[in-house]
Amino acid sequence: MTDSIMSKAATMEIPINSNGDTGTLPEDDSLEQAAKLQWSLDEKVGSSRGTRDLQQVMVSGPNLNETSIVSGGYGGTAEGIIPTSSIKGSNMHHSSSSSSLTAEEMTRGVAVEKLESVKKWGLNTYKCTKQMISERFGRGSRTVDLELEAQIEVLRDTKRKYENVLRLARALTNHFYNMVQTQHALGDTFADLSQKSPELRDEFGYNAETQKLLCKNGETLLGAINFFVSSINTLVNKTMEDTLMTIKMYENARLEFDAYRADLEELSMGPRDAVAMARIDAAQQQYQVHKEKYERLRSDVTIKLKFLEENKVKVMHKQLLLFHNAISAYFAGNQQQLEQTLKQFNIKLRPPGADKPSWLEEQ
Repeated sequence: MTDSIMSKAATMEIPINSNGDTGTLPEDDSLEQAAKLQWSLDEKVGSSRGTRDLQQVMVSGPNLNETSIVSGGYGGTAEGIIPTSSIKGSNMHHSSSSSSLTAEEMTRGVAVEKLESVKKWGLNTYKCTKQMISERFGRGSRTVDLELEAQIEVLRDTKRKYENVLRLARALTNHFYNMVQTQHALGDTFADLSQKSPELRDEFGYNAETQKLLCKNGETLLGAINFFVSSINTLVNKTMEDTLMTIKMYENARLEFDAYRADLEELSMGPRDAVAMARIDAAQQQYQVHKEKYERLRSDVTIKLKFLEENKVKVMHKQLLLFHNAISAYFAGNQQQLEQTLKQFNIKLRPPGADKPSWLEEQ
């Protein structure tokens, strides 16, 4: 009996508080009762061995560095004792596993999203290609806005013609610049010969002055032509090109709209079971989305074509008037009218004596 009590007392946990002292818990009463029972046994047998055993029990508290958790209560077997070091390691392993699992889930989510995007793109490309081939071989119908298509064709033809005007105006600028440079060199040569040929001083002098005047007027005309070329370039390669980009988006939207319309019509002529009805509903939703996109871009194209026409008329009216007045004044030898033309259109020339580049190089 004594050995049983001692064994029970030896397996008891002594709770430890924050500063390492023993705490007061209900289990302490059972420990005191065991101690009292042991003292009574010692008195009966008169042996000092019980005292030493009790002292051993009292000091056999847990090692703070090896605290254990008893799963089966007092008197449990050693199999129920779990070292706290293993619990810490388990928590760390669980935290590491959770973080790696989260990263894996995020990677999987990104991959799934990309896969869905590629799938949608492939399906859309297939439908549009099918629609395009059907239209070219005359088997598929296409949505046509006759008035808008005519305006678009007029714009493309106008752009081609304005590009030709721009090409010729740049060529004129290049040739005229070379002529002005030749006149400038010729005037310098005449002036030099006027100083070195006394017998022809007046003749060389007249020609030198004439070439210098022509060179000055030519530079003024170059300023006007350069302004004309810059404005036409902006109109053709920026304003018109922007409208044509919107038209391209509109045409792509039209092709998608017809592709999904044809797909919906094909499904509607098929069976009407549960699976087919679900596919028809999905096709109806896609058809509605692309119809709204098509109508929105058609409205954008109509508005841009209207504004482009107004802007084109305003710009070309100004530029054609400038070109005419400058060319007429130059070849009429009217230097005052040529300079007045540049002032009228707020064109500023490079100051005399300024280093080249030329007007052409500024383009």
